[in-house]
Amino acid sequence: MKLRSFLTTAVAAAAALAFTAPAALAQNYKSEYRMSLVLGPPSPWGQAGEIWGKLVKERTQGRINIKLYPGVSLIQGDQTREFSALRQGVIDMAVGSTINWSPQVKSLNLFSLPFLMPDYAAVDALTQGEVGQEIFKNLEKAGVVPLAWGENGYREVSNSKRAIRKPEDLKGLKIRVVGSPIFSDMFSALGANPTQMSWADAQPALASGAVDGQENPLFMFTVLKMHTVGQKYVTTWGYMADPLVFVVNKDIWASWTPADQAIVRQAALDAGKQEIAIARKGLVEADKPVLKEIAGMGVTVTQLSPAEREAFVKTTRPVYDKWKGQIGNDLVGKAEKAIAARKQ
Repeated sequence: MKLRSFLTTAVAAAAALAFTAPAALAQNYKSEYRMSLVLGPPSPWGQAGEIWGKLVKERTQGRINIKLYPGVSLIQGDQTREFSALRQGVIDMAVGSTINWSPQVKSLNLFSLPFLMPDYAAVDALTQGEVGQEIFKNLEKAGVVPLAWGENGYREVSNSKRAIRKPEDLKGLKIRVVGSPIFSDMFSALGANPTQMSWADAQPALASGAVDGQENPLFMFTVLKMHTVGQKYVTTWGYMADPLVFVVNKDIWASWTPADQAIVRQAALDAGKQEIAIARKGLVEADKPVLKEIAGMGVTVTQLSPAEREAFVKTTRPVYDKWKGQIGNDLVGKAEKAIAARKQ
């Protein structure tokens, strides 16, 4: 009887513990989780964080409360430090750029290879397939928990001097680029004078004429009204796209119950799908209304023909070949095969 009584008590205690463990863990949750973003709403990037945060709060019934910190304000606006800060726990979670994190995770430079991805189907073939899974494994090894893909978009070039139709048109232009070496290599190969600076520094530099141009997704042009800082010429050349990654700090992730981890992961996947649709709006339609909007600002919009684009492809091919080895020949080979087999 004593043994039976003991077993009954033990089973009851175990059941009670199993029932209360998630609640007890949840009591140890932080009152606020800090999400880092380079851009806030109304940009698609900022909306990615906003949607993710709202979904998580609703689905966890307020157990996980996320506050957005746009402008990478948690690290004084230095976007190149974001990944390190995330790994160290200065940042709890982020929707980050593959470009900004590429100095710390070499395989992320894959997406910056010039003219690797000719269209959105090519982007999807990488992020939603075996290549994307391999890159997520690399991110895990680097110390974060990757959950889903988003999108910053194809980066197009603008300047204050002239229309760009051929590589020679870039010669001598001072172009602001992000702090990733592959961008300096590309623009140097095209004869431009690349200047690395944060976006916070870039805007006054464009306004004063200290730099002539920049390259960014077109939503940046419309949201920031970049025609007001001298950007009178835009060329759509689709030379690279910048996927975004939804990630969580490893220790923060481990502090959540498995049920809440599943909620946060699914919320990231759902937010990513919504944000990608937002990022592509106005650009996937046949008449590309975003280009019409930019032209309506008095800006000269140049759309390259396939032959004109090919001249840029050839000029930057040595940069492609150089970086293919640094990124990893196997990974780049998988990416090239996935793109060749993509469904249009």
